Order: sequence, then C-alpha cells, then structure tokens
Amino acid sequence: MITAMNHVSFTVSNLERSVAFYRDAIGLEYVNAFQRDEAFSARVTGIAGASLKIAYLRTSNCSIELIEYLTPEGRKIDTATCNVGSAHVCFNVDDFDASVDRVLSMGGSLAGERVVVPSGGNQGRSVAYLEDPDGNTIEFISNAA
Repeated sequence: MITAMNHVSFTVSNLERSVAFYRDAIGLEYVNAFQRDEAFSARVTGIAGASLKIAYLRTSNCSIELIEYLTPEGRKIDTATCNVGSAHVCFNVDDFDASVDRVLSMGGSLAGERVVVPSGGNQGRSVAYLEDPDGNTIEFISNAA
C-alpha cells in the first residue's frame, strides 16, 4: 500500500488502539513497544514521575513511532503542555480510494474533501487529508494521475 515514506512520531491517547489502527488501516507491521524511564519522560514532559509508552511500526520503506504520555497517576498528559504534539505524515498509495475507505472504516475521519490536484508536480493525482483517532493528519496521494 505505501510506496514512499521515512520516519514520523505521533502523539496518541491510547497506544494499543493506535497500534491496531496503523497496523490494520494503514498496513504497517508492528515491531515492538516499551516504556521509557522516568528521568527521560520527566525531561520531555516537564512533569516529575511522568512516563512515556512507545511503540514502533514499519513497512519496508517507513517507520512510525507512536507515543503515549502518562502522568504519575496513569492519566494521559495534555500534549499542549509537552514538547511534542500532533504530527502529519504523507503516504503515496497505489489504490487511492481503497486506502482512504479503509482508514475511514477503521475509525479515521476525512479532514476535507478528496480532491484532484489541478496543477504542479502532483497534477492529476488524487489527494485526501484524513485524521487518525487522535487527530494526527494522514495525507494520501495517489501514485497514478
């Protein structure tokens, strides 16, 4: 499904749900998950005793890091107070409509209309902006014009 990508980090509110979303809706392979030590987590969040749960997913040409920030009591940290916020990732896809529909059926949402680019380097290609369940932006661009 994905033909070009590098690495991106997303802040998520439920690590397990997001792993399932990116595995099933986008087609990424689960690699591993772990929890960062408190000293590193406190430095990133500015909250003593905070913790970060991190999961990695990938394909042959991309990887995604999903990060869940938790208070010492286990509540989600509002990422507006942290150094890391929402992210944007762009995927080139062979089957544009099927890719968009799969994300929508797995709990993603459309952030605007599907459009055909009128000019420039992507002229004639379909583009859609979607959001994952945590509001991170996923952009699909069709490989074929």
